[in-house]
Amino acid sequence: MARFMGRSWAARMFPGRRPRSRRRERPEVAGRRFRSWLNVRSVAGQVFILQLVIVLLLGAAATIALVLQVRHDAIEEARGRSVAVAESFANSPGIVQALHSPDPTKVLQPKAEAARKSSGLDFVVVVTREGIRLTHPKPDRIGKHFIGTIGPPLRGHPITESGPGTLGQAMQAVVPVFDRHHKVIGLVGAGITIQKVSGLANRQLPLLVGAVSASLVLATGGTALVSKRLRRQTRGLDPVEMTRMYEHHDAVLHSVREGVLIVGGDGRLVLANDEASRLLDLPPRPEGRLVDDLGLEPHVADVLAAGRDVTDEVLVAGDRLLAINNRLTDRDGGPPGSVATLRDSTELRALSGRAEVAQKRLKLLYDASVEIGTTLDVARTAEELAQVAVDRFADFVTVDLAEPVARGEEPLAMGGVEMRREAAHGIRPNHPFYPVGKVFSFVPSSPQAFGLSGGEPVVEADLSEAAGWQAQDAEQTAQILEYGVRSLVTVPLRARGVLLGVVNFWRMKQREPFEQEEVSLAEELASHAAVCIDNARRYTREHTMAVTLQHSLLPRALPSQSALDVAFRYLPAESGVGGDWFDVIPLPGARVALVVGDVVGHGLHAAATMGRLRTAVHNFSTLDLPPDEILSHLDDLIARIDQDEGPGGPDGDGSSGGGGSEGITGATCLYAIYDPVTRRCTMARAGHPPPALVRPDGSVEFLDLPAGPLLGLGGLPFETAEVELAQGSHLVLYTDGLIEDRRREIDTGLEMLRRALSHPGRTPDQICTEVLDALLPSNPSDDIALIVARTQVVGADRVASWEVPSDPAAVSGVRAEVMRKLAEWGLDEAAFTAELVLSELITNAIRHATGPIRVQVLRDRALICEVSDTSSTSPHLRYAATTDEGGRGLFLVAQFADRWGTRYTADGKVIWAELAIP
Repeated sequence: MARFMGRSWAARMFPGRRPRSRRRERPEVAGRRFRSWLNVRSVAGQVFILQLVIVLLLGAAATIALVLQVRHDAIEEARGRSVAVAESFANSPGIVQALHSPDPTKVLQPKAEAARKSSGLDFVVVVTREGIRLTHPKPDRIGKHFIGTIGPPLRGHPITESGPGTLGQAMQAVVPVFDRHHKVIGLVGAGITIQKVSGLANRQLPLLVGAVSASLVLATGGTALVSKRLRRQTRGLDPVEMTRMYEHHDAVLHSVREGVLIVGGDGRLVLANDEASRLLDLPPRPEGRLVDDLGLEPHVADVLAAGRDVTDEVLVAGDRLLAINNRLTDRDGGPPGSVATLRDSTELRALSGRAEVAQKRLKLLYDASVEIGTTLDVARTAEELAQVAVDRFADFVTVDLAEPVARGEEPLAMGGVEMRREAAHGIRPNHPFYPVGKVFSFVPSSPQAFGLSGGEPVVEADLSEAAGWQAQDAEQTAQILEYGVRSLVTVPLRARGVLLGVVNFWRMKQREPFEQEEVSLAEELASHAAVCIDNARRYTREHTMAVTLQHSLLPRALPSQSALDVAFRYLPAESGVGGDWFDVIPLPGARVALVVGDVVGHGLHAAATMGRLRTAVHNFSTLDLPPDEILSHLDDLIARIDQDEGPGGPDGDGSSGGGGSEGITGATCLYAIYDPVTRRCTMARAGHPPPALVRPDGSVEFLDLPAGPLLGLGGLPFETAEVELAQGSHLVLYTDGLIEDRRREIDTGLEMLRRALSHPGRTPDQICTEVLDALLPSNPSDDIALIVARTQVVGADRVASWEVPSDPAAVSGVRAEVMRKLAEWGLDEAAFTAELVLSELITNAIRHATGPIRVQVLRDRALICEVSDTSSTSPHLRYAATTDEGGRGLFLVAQFADRWGTRYTADGKVIWAELAIP
């Protein structure tokens, strides 16, 4: 049985109840300790409350006694003063004569008031034998009956009494007035009110209460000091707690599975429970003996008596393996010594090794789940599998995938399929395995072929005896064995029922060979990696399809035109194909339209939508509409597509879940038309970044165009802006992928673009190259489309125009002027055709239109003939009947011209025709 040695055992048993520090306590801590004195459950609290009650009772008794004594003394003094004043006034000279005078009151009232004021009494009254007052402090009471006893005084006996009077409750004395014959001829009453007597006592009560309070404070302070000392001695425990502690400490100590030893500061054993006695084989009743005398092994005794902290130090004690923890007890003002705990870890020694191995395997699987599959790249995922398994599970790892998998395709069958080495990683950079990129096939006898055919892992514990593996490549396998590789685990990579390849784990001779129980870990690694590789394969296939579709929808070559010198760049995003597009569209009159746009979203749907919008732009451009009207038509088109292909449209299932096609969430577009004759560029944009204008001197300006809403939102019109461009200026159109990135704000991108463009004297192709070098992110997350167009001008020597009166007779004169101009340009071979076409167009304008008529001939890659008027009526091509006199002019124009059409302007229309120049 363990015994207590000293009063400090309570602190050791209840480490939470630590001795108070000698440091200065904060006020709130002191307040809590004062409240703990009032806890009646503790011994200190009970002593404090008892002494406080005694002090209060003694103080109250003393106060009451003092108050009663003061009041008694005051009443006795009032009685004596009343008798003395009454007798003195009754025996004063002239009182008898005054009583016999005709008006006693007139004589006695002044004397009575003077006596009252000089004596400090409340009243001095002279009364007749009939009891009628002759004097009174209140004159209105004179002549009325005296209140009090007058019988004994009339018989010659003075009296004192306490009773009601005209001034309230009073203490009064009544004495007789004798004449010289000793006959009572009147009475004199004198007295003081009880209220005044009480006031004398009450004026002394604060002094008494203050004295008692001071005594109470002193008693309380003394009691508190005593209680504090008592509380420290009992550790704040009440008697029940102390009893329960001492009754149950043995059960607590001896029921635990850990040994507990308490060693004092002198190196003697204070306490040892039964488990400590069993583990250390202590002698009977060891308490009080030095630790060195207990017969312990020296290294164990040194740890217990060293006086230092020890944490989970494992020591051999006999045939046991003990884990010892030792903590000093003299911290925070505790007694010197230490407390040690002992655990028998002999049985856990064998399990700890297996638990450590299992923990390492779980850590490896966790790291694999985090580090494998960080990208959607097949080769990178294979490398991550090899890197995560090297050193912790294998010395070398190789990953071989079917050749179609690397291209994003699905292998049809693994038998005889060519494999590609996608990853090879190990503890040394120089290894004897096939290099990455090598294409080969497994022989049927190889472990890899067995694993792929059966879908199960294969273990080769000793490769020197694996004849089937050596048959793969005799020379290569010999190098591997010579290098020191010993064993192999090969696991098929299977995901969603598809075999993708195989992963090989290799170990050197310096490590234990692979065992069958390690196969499950290899399968877990391969299973997770296979899913990631298959995800990357599927993404590669979709990305390849989207890129192919996107490139097929974008312009493969720029059309021939003379107005702009154009260069472009298009870069798809690495993580997914977007919906960026651009176009260069020749328009009538040597004009050119530049278009750039961006469909919100990524993937096949965005690419397909981009193709539809590009086709729509081409169709709308053939109508030769202004930019704002083209954007309005595109806005209506996207709204109709959303309506038709949305969940509630004809192609959807009508549910919000979206069983139908994916709708378009919006698109941006910038449409610009440049006229080389006037050098004016008309532009409109729908939510697209503004174009940049680089002037010939190198200054850069981002044109302030009305932004307009995104295409597909509807509800707001688009606005155009017109800018006159100097010859040799560069107009730069781009998508937001060039200037905006996850790590770069759009304002920063615009400023970087400004700096990249502000260098004159470069070709459009050089500008494209240098802009991408300056702004292209390392890993573009969005498509980038960039167009740089340098403006050209059609000189005045290549343009001729005439005003035509509305008179058919003027046609011949204009026709002759045109012929002379064509001869000047050396276009005699095209003169006949041009004469015929212009004659028909001018004649139609004179006949069917109104207002001024203007003819313009422009020499470019073709001869462009234009006739403008103020009418908005467009001519239509039709077949004329044999009896019709007209209707054949436009038919002839269509037959001789390469192209012809009508373009509407703000003032009317322009009918144009392009003629080939021989």
